[in-house]
Amino acid sequence: MTTIADFTVTTNRGAELDLSGKLGTVLLVVNTASKCGFTPQYDGLEKLYQAYKDRGFEVLGFPCNQFGAQEPGNAKEIEQFCKVNFGVTFPLMAKIDVNGPDASPLFDWMKNEKKGLMGTTAIKWNFTKFLIGRDGRVVKRYGPTDKPEAIARDIEALL
Repeated sequence: MTTIADFTVTTNRGAELDLSGKLGTVLLVVNTASKCGFTPQYDGLEKLYQAYKDRGFEVLGFPCNQFGAQEPGNAKEIEQFCKVNFGVTFPLMAKIDVNGPDASPLFDWMKNEKKGLMGTTAIKWNFTKFLIGRDGRVVKRYGPTDKPEAIARDIEALL
């Protein structure tokens, strides 16, 4: 059985991050963008992170430029934007693709574990969110319009 522990990703600083170290942690994995109508969700994501990080919760942000070219910056620019505008302290990863032939294997796995509306696997837009349980399995998928604060109850249930 595949879990989050089977994947390695790259941080925004270029380091490899073996996600097996995240087993035992509840994760919210999100594809993000800095110039999107949903960009203010960074604030809500940071609030969730601050509220639950001491109880074993983490947000992992994955910048993606596939939707309307709304994440054009490099890693340093993205990190600076997130810190200055939203006080983001949760980990940001390297920019990735979430759909298509160059899609991140992590996102391919999550999309297949929890399909979207009407059984689709493709991610439709920025700020699609996946909730991962302590066992490393995908618990739920949330669309871009699902605000982070609405996910708090599901996070609490897993903590």
